[in-house]
Amino acid sequence: MDKKMLDIYSDYLISQNYHATATGLSLLLDGEISHDKITRFLNKDELTSKHLWKYVKNEVRNNEEENSDILIFDDTIEEKPHTDENDTVCWHYSHAKGRCVKGINILSSLIRYNDFALPIAFEAIRKDQYFCDIETKKEKRKSFVTKNELFKSIANQAVLNNVKFEYVLADNWFGAKKNMEYIHENLKKKFIFGIKSNRLVALEKKGQHHSLRSLNLENNETRTVWLKGISFPVKLLKRVFKNENGTTGTLYLVTNDLSIDADRIYEIYQKRWRIEEYHKSIKQNSSLEKSPTKVSRSQRNHIFASIISYCKLEFLKVKTSLNHFALKYKLILKANIGAMAELKRIQAFA
Repeated sequence: MDKKMLDIYSDYLISQNYHATATGLSLLLDGEISHDKITRFLNKDELTSKHLWKYVKNEVRNNEEENSDILIFDDTIEEKPHTDENDTVCWHYSHAKGRCVKGINILSSLIRYNDFALPIAFEAIRKDQYFCDIETKKEKRKSFVTKNELFKSIANQAVLNNVKFEYVLADNWFGAKKNMEYIHENLKKKFIFGIKSNRLVALEKKGQHHSLRSLNLENNETRTVWLKGISFPVKLLKRVFKNENGTTGTLYLVTNDLSIDADRIYEIYQKRWRIEEYHKSIKQNSSLEKSPTKVSRSQRNHIFASIISYCKLEFLKVKTSLNHFALKYKLILKANIGAMAELKRIQAFA
């Protein structure tokens, strides 16, 4: 890994506010580094979670506390409708839109302690296998390694790296039986997962299973249940919430920590929203969405550099008490002040 080039390029992703291009960076540096050198950096050896862990390891060690940290999982899709399709930029199902969209699907895990959160692993989902859809007779792509398999691999690597955390948090898209069993039985960790209302549950270990929605739980009520196919009991929480548009929704949460009450379950799970802020920041403040790269390797290395840019903003947030968006605005304001001064200079000599 070329640390110098990574440092320059990740700084550029924070500083610029249009399209992150090799030519643009070279011009910004007054030709000190050629655009060819920048392109070679993006197309060199692939930068992975292993390199990310090396980058954030010291900060994690400096901030972690025994039995107080949470490991958060989620994925996001960065749409790329006009980019040529490859194994990185391809069609993924968007749960937010309820349909398939063309773009890059990124799975990330964040370790959070208090208000400080750092990504410790990521995977850009690679659909590297072709198959024929039986219904449509069309050729489609799929991943050799599923997202749930990546989830378990990343969680296991966090344990191998001696990352201290008490709970694993994820929404219902990762609330699969095998994921719960892996966290509980293999990693010996606690989890709080969202689950869908059509999951089958029993009120006794060998009782009859019914649809979750048929339990008719009250808001904020908890109950110990057995999910179908899982050998250990979990505590179930129903939480009714109000959306911004005034409508109401229902959230079902399950945890293998039978000792905590409803308010504590919800309090811990609310910390999961920090990963949504991370997704928003890498897209808007770290130029994830502004790269015109066309090749899979350069696209994936650009993703890595965007995540490093997020880490830099998180470090600065601690030092300045400014959030990522305030820091970005400050940079843009300084650039606009410089542009205004240059315009007046030009007008004075025109």
